[in-house]
Amino acid sequence: MKRPVQDVTSPRLLRRYLLGWALGALLVVWLLLVTLAWTTAFHEARKFSDGQLVAVARLWLAAAPSSAPPQAIADAPELAHEYLQEVAVLAWDQGLLVTDTHGMAGGLQAASLPSQGFATVDFTAAGVTRAWRAYAVQGSPGARRVLVLMDMQQRHELGKDIAEHVAQPAVLVLPLVALLLWWAIRRGLRPLDHLSRDVAALDGLAGQRLDTAHRFREFSSTVTAINNLVDSLQTRARREREFASDVAHELRTPLAALSLQASAAQHDPTPERLAQLEATALRAGHILSQLLDLARAQRDGTGREAWKDVPLGEIASGLIASHAQEGFERGHELSLEQPDEPVVRHVQPMLLELALRNLIENALRHTPADTQVVVEVWQTALDAGISVSDDGQRADAPSFTQAQATSGLGLGLRLVQRIAEQLGATLQRDTGEAPMTTRFTLRWPR
Repeated sequence: MKRPVQDVTSPRLLRRYLLGWALGALLVVWLLLVTLAWTTAFHEARKFSDGQLVAVARLWLAAAPSSAPPQAIADAPELAHEYLQEVAVLAWDQGLLVTDTHGMAGGLQAASLPSQGFATVDFTAAGVTRAWRAYAVQGSPGARRVLVLMDMQQRHELGKDIAEHVAQPAVLVLPLVALLLWWAIRRGLRPLDHLSRDVAALDGLAGQRLDTAHRFREFSSTVTAINNLVDSLQTRARREREFASDVAHELRTPLAALSLQASAAQHDPTPERLAQLEATALRAGHILSQLLDLARAQRDGTGREAWKDVPLGEIASGLIASHAQEGFERGHELSLEQPDEPVVRHVQPMLLELALRNLIENALRHTPADTQVVVEVWQTALDAGISVSDDGQRADAPSFTQAQATSGLGLGLRLVQRIAEQLGATLQRDTGEAPMTTRFTLRWPR
């Protein structure tokens, strides 16, 4: 069976990501600038050309009448200028055409010519019609009238020329700005590269921490978070080592006893030795069972979806029912006390059940017969929790304390302690209320 090929995507470079966004923003700004410059250039060209039309018309209106057309200004090379547009002038005196600088009167429709102000008119020459911008001004009614015209195509070329002159610097500056942006981003990310190398070289298990003295205040929160993570990792590693040491200690005793008892049973397999061998094997199996339960609970409860609101009383009543037969065989009395209103906590059910089962089993297996074991669920204005109490250390059982010291109780409590930390609770041990002599409590703040 062919395995599916995983799509492994290499991580992107942050500097390229930032450069891409910066260049994209720069391109948008550049396009807006060019568009604005282009629009402004044509607008200014229209204003400039209209102003030229008005100025020429007023000059001609104030000039003395003449029946002969003057020489065209555009024919004087010394007066040529790239922004000076050629205009045509038509003048009438007393309704008679006295001036036509470009011979355009025949190609214009008299009805379309404005009597005053601006207009766009059509001029036809050699079968080709083109639009011209016209401005007309007239003195008193019946007096002299002047019409100045400018080719619309020339005015468009003027606007295009101005727009190109405005946009060209932006086009030339764009590559330079992009290069400066690349250099600035590369330079600006250098402290982050140094921090990344420091983090990569950090050995959290060896107790190393990042230096908090940085040039940039923005790195303070990141450095603090990394140091907190390192401290948490060191604490967890220390607890793991302690837990592994406890497990090794707990298993070493029954395994050594198993070896000795098995050797003795080979030479003299008496019922007493075989029974002792069986009890020691069961003890080692119980320790391994606790470890497997904890590993399974941690594996199933790693996701937050495994957490939910759980009534503590339901968990407790179910465990008491499952341990009722064992309690009866050992001569113990199991009971549950809880308020009328359910006490609900947001926990991982399997972990809570494992912790509470260990506390109940410790109370059943490490106390003498006729011991009363009480599981109590409670809630106050400040906290809530569940406790397991017993009265096993009574005056009529003086030899029990010594037996408890070698019972393997420490590993179970280590398991409960670790579970309590994961559930956000604290594990407390005290003497409880009389007649109880030992109480273990899982407490959650409200």
